[in-house]
Amino acid sequence: MNSPIKKSATPFGALIFASLFLIALVAVAVSNVTHAADSDGPRRGRLITIHDRGTEKVILSDADTIGGALKEAGITIDEKDAVEPAVTEKLVASDYQVNIYRARPVIIIDGNAETKVITPYQTADQIAASVGIELYDEDKAVLSRITDILAEGAGLKLTIVRAIPFTFDFYGNVTTARTLGQTVGEMLSEKGISLGKDDRVSPSLGTMLTEGLVVKVWREGKQTITVEEAINFDVEQIENIDQPVGYREIKTPGENGSRNVTYEITIQNGQETNRTEIASITTKQPVKQVEVIGVKGKYTTPTENENITWDFLISNGFSPVQAAGIMGNLMQEHGFQTSDTPGGLGIAQWTGGRRLALLALPEPYNIYTQLGFLLGELKTSGLINTIKNETSMTNVVVIFQNQFERCNPYYCMQDQRIVYAQNILATHDS
Repeated sequence: MNSPIKKSATPFGALIFASLFLIALVAVAVSNVTHAADSDGPRRGRLITIHDRGTEKVILSDADTIGGALKEAGITIDEKDAVEPAVTEKLVASDYQVNIYRARPVIIIDGNAETKVITPYQTADQIAASVGIELYDEDKAVLSRITDILAEGAGLKLTIVRAIPFTFDFYGNVTTARTLGQTVGEMLSEKGISLGKDDRVSPSLGTMLTEGLVVKVWREGKQTITVEEAINFDVEQIENIDQPVGYREIKTPGENGSRNVTYEITIQNGQETNRTEIASITTKQPVKQVEVIGVKGKYTTPTENENITWDFLISNGFSPVQAAGIMGNLMQEHGFQTSDTPGGLGIAQWTGGRRLALLALPEPYNIYTQLGFLLGELKTSGLINTIKNETSMTNVVVIFQNQFERCNPYYCMQDQRIVYAQNILATHDS
């Protein structure tokens, strides 16, 4: 026997099943539509948004550079136009915002000077800088459209009003300042400076400002000021015996340091009468300079000096006999020492004005300096020709003794000078 409950449930179950099946079909259809939309693949090209003279153009570009994208968009760039990013920039990102600044004529009026330029720059500072005009912070630069198109043409006008330069001594800190104010009082107001009861200003507040005027603001009585001062760097010298005297090579450049110093000062009638340092803080340590200097020949022994002297005289055209005659005198005078003594300076024992002339030279105690000085005196006096015409070593000894050394006859010891000359000739002339 069939149950009435089962009979009535069957049509109801079929209805539920049909509804669920219909919902599934709709879901599959939506999924297929979405999948179909996505199946088209990623967006081709890069999205380039171009801003040009108030208009906006959007393109998809496969170009390699900004310039290539602009060409694809049919946009022509003049050589005086400016493009940001630059036309040469490689395209690597997916999206770009490109701004084109079109060049247009600008008349720059700077005092009595008028300059006409074609420029893409947008601000007064950029336009002035593009033609090498320096603007100071206090200058006033106004950019406006040209109203008289018939007379001046279409474009912009940049009018520069120059601030007045003057010397400003502000509580002891002296600088070159500028202002658009016409008087000293207007200048102080422009710079936000208020004078206290002990402050003074010169010249008076009503004085007209002119270029080069010195304006001084000070405070009467005792006060403290803090100033920045340089700390000089030290120099470390490394001597190189293989390089000649005068050689100098900087290995590590020195840099000055700085410190903030607080002083207590006393001002009376605008003049500083006393200054005392009360505190100091080093803000930057100086960097020591390391340099290599040549000392070849600077530190030499008498024996080395004798050899150097022989080579020097021979290289300057003296014969061995003549060189020995000169050197016999030098051996007697100071034994080829270059030092200064009560009897005279250096290998020839120079005194008086001759000594002072040698001391005025760089490295006066250097053997090469003294030999050069000796040769110069021989040339100036003409004695060099007299000696070079001699073939007798004894005569050279006597000539140099009497006419160059001019020693006291009681202390010349001429015979000893001749013996020294003979020994030097025997030692060096081989």
